[in-house]
Amino acid sequence: MFDVIIIGGGVSGVSCALVLGSAKLKPFAMNKKIGIITHQKTSSLQNAVFNNAYGISPGKLGSELLEESIDHLQTLYPHVEQISREKVLEIQGKSGDFTIITNKNVYKTKIVAVGIGASNPFIIEGLSEFVEPHQKAAPEKQRLQLKNHDHLVKEGVYVMGTLAGLRSQLSIAAGSGASVATDILSFWNEGKPTQVHDALGK
Repeated sequence: MFDVIIIGGGVSGVSCALVLGSAKLKPFAMNKKIGIITHQKTSSLQNAVFNNAYGISPGKLGSELLEESIDHLQTLYPHVEQISREKVLEIQGKSGDFTIITNKNVYKTKIVAVGIGASNPFIIEGLSEFVEPHQKAAPEKQRLQLKNHDHLVKEGVYVMGTLAGLRSQLSIAAGSGASVATDILSFWNEGKPTQVHDALGK
């Protein structure tokens, strides 16, 4: 049983995983089992180049960023289990007892965080009742989002990035994933508002 499984190895998913992973020494997160399904083939970053993203050197290729972010996660936070080369097909169950079915395996988790992009059609069974047209994308692109309130779709299920109805900017997606991570950390920390920072001298 995982405490949380993140679906998606793009900007929002890895950002979420990095923040959760960085809380490993906090008492409320120390023994949590965190997983991320790092399917990246359909990420919009595959063909991107960045000149306007905060903290990223101009000319950085999205394809490079995808690889580097996964390496970053593995190097600093190896306790976050990376599940590669699997695609999520269905989510069943309820908060505290979800079943995630991929094309290869079945996983159990208490919380799900979905960040797979806003492409049409939406391919994960079990969340279809929450699918709606994207509110901030051009109608002709026929993008989709999941209905949510501040990233929460329903109890135990979070959505991030463009699938949460946000615009397609790297910094927005990264912040969305980090926001979901801090919501999960706050939940683990008995509802107390929580974030994780590193600082010099600590």
